[in-house]
Amino acid sequence: MYEIFADLHIHIGRSESGKPIKITAARSLNFANIAKECFERKGINVAGVIDCASPYVIEDIEKFLKTGDAYEIEDGGIIYKDKVCILLGSEVETSEVGRNGKSGAAHNVCFFPHLKDIKGFSDEMSHHIKNITLSTQRSDLSGYELIDIVEKYNGILIPAHAFTPFKSYYGNCTDRIKDIFKEKYDKVFAIELGLSSDTYLADMISELEGKNFVTNSDAHSLPKIAREYNKMLVEDISFKEIVKALKGEDGRKIICNYGLDPKLGKYHRTFCDDCNQVIETVQPVEICPNCGSKKVTFGVYDRIKLIRDKEVSKSPKSRPEYIYQVPLQFVPGVGGKTIDKLLDTFGTEMTILHKLSYDDIEAVVGSKVASVIDSARKGEMAISSGGGGNYGKVVKE
Repeated sequence: MYEIFADLHIHIGRSESGKPIKITAARSLNFANIAKECFERKGINVAGVIDCASPYVIEDIEKFLKTGDAYEIEDGGIIYKDKVCILLGSEVETSEVGRNGKSGAAHNVCFFPHLKDIKGFSDEMSHHIKNITLSTQRSDLSGYELIDIVEKYNGILIPAHAFTPFKSYYGNCTDRIKDIFKEKYDKVFAIELGLSSDTYLADMISELEGKNFVTNSDAHSLPKIAREYNKMLVEDISFKEIVKALKGEDGRKIICNYGLDPKLGKYHRTFCDDCNQVIETVQPVEICPNCGSKKVTFGVYDRIKLIRDKEVSKSPKSRPEYIYQVPLQFVPGVGGKTIDKLLDTFGTEMTILHKLSYDDIEAVVGSKVASVIDSARKGEMAISSGGGGNYGKVVKE
């Protein structure tokens, strides 16, 4: 058994030939570049690429396998340079009956062991969405229906960024995920927290006590890979081992979740769309206390406070530790040249964040920058809350 780092939510912006996949993601985010970034700069051992159901991406994967740098393995996943396992995933938007009978939408990340499995899934899903080539298209399926199709192709389903206001189960569909999946709820064994939430907040809802939590980047550009990630204990890097870790089976497990302070997330607090202000009231509000507008976007913190069924957050004993950590890109005064200098000297971002001493960093970038980086990786920096689609900010002391 050994420890690995996994980021299970990475988008593809364009195919190798320039075809659009995730419109809002960077053009440089293609399958090959993600593999290289995880290997050369990030130090991520398992990468979940969640736009692999697009026929354009499937073509890229097939070409990538012919280069000799990557190969499929029997236990599932594509191994790149013997160091990175890429899980073939698809993010699917389901159509739900939301609160008060209104229509709701939720994102799900689904992973499959082999290329043939995601090909079959892609073919079937093309009958349920308008454009199978694009990422995260709205399907005519509910989560209750989708999970059966995922299992048909040997896959697993994880509710994505489960609390965000627009495209998530708790955000705009339901107060309880069990009401969506009903008797199939036990088939959902992990929940993705999202950048605006953490373990403390999620464990205010008792139905999540039996689910493991994952923290992922939802990266829309190469530098944002591993802004959130998980440390896992596994026997090797493969689909089979990651599923065991997500379930907590046979000694495999999630050791800890590394995530941003939820205040840095762009939907942490409620936001007024008229006066463009983050609303940080003690109790959740539907009317802006500043201008009286009803055009407010509920934040994750406020939404959880509204639907919680525990007065005090209490995690089960098996819950992994949630470690607050600010990625290098978020650290004030640490620009691209400084990051490149550190990577050229030490290898990967995981090495910088987890293995180096203060003295190691100081020797390369000086005491001022080293102190800021050290505070960031310990989660000790002051933060102003995000909301309404605007990220929170690390505040210079």
